[in-house]
Amino acid sequence: MNDTPHTGPDRVPPGQYTTDKWPVLTYGSTPRVDPETWTFRISGLVAAERVFSWLEFQALPRVRITADFHCVTRFSTLDNVWEGVATLELLRHVQVGPEASHVLVHCYGGYTTNLPLEDFLSERALLADRHDGKPLPIDHGGPVRLVVPHLYAWKSAKWVNGVELTPEDRRGFWEENGYHTYGDPWQEERFSSQETREAYQVRRRAKELGLVPKD
Repeated sequence: MNDTPHTGPDRVPPGQYTTDKWPVLTYGSTPRVDPETWTFRISGLVAAERVFSWLEFQALPRVRITADFHCVTRFSTLDNVWEGVATLELLRHVQVGPEASHVLVHCYGGYTTNLPLEDFLSERALLADRHDGKPLPIDHGGPVRLVVPHLYAWKSAKWVNGVELTPEDRRGFWEENGYHTYGDPWQEERFSSQETREAYQVRRRAKELGLVPKD
């Protein structure tokens, strides 16, 4: 994982263009979630599940992160100000099992996305309920969305309502439908077909080095 903010000529990933607009891109209908009924569940490889209500979530220590936002459809918006609760803070309230290596993020509407646990716990990752000083709009994931700035924005899932800790990588919705399982913008990890090529190249190099038998 490299979650260090990029600056200078490396600030915008390859293949991206910057815009002052914030397009709304959603698969399916937009869930309408009342904050009074919103909950967030931490489940899976934890000693005991924990469910936060809206009031409990709002009572947690808050953070503010300024970060760029890179969509796999190639637009980037710069200097977004996100406010909410750090993912690190949320997992302080459960006992995580030692075999946990990944998370599957769950959302209202049935959407899911997967992340290595290390990336989910980046110091710059948060559950955001405010954007640029205003409550997060419904179309952009309000009342709460995940924000993981160092990965493509489909990993920053909208309308989140839970995270499941798992012992292995389990693909989410877009990952099962052709997107890369990790999604590093600076490596242009857009599509799952790239993973097949990457695996082939690794195996070919291993054969050249005599690390695996040749066919």
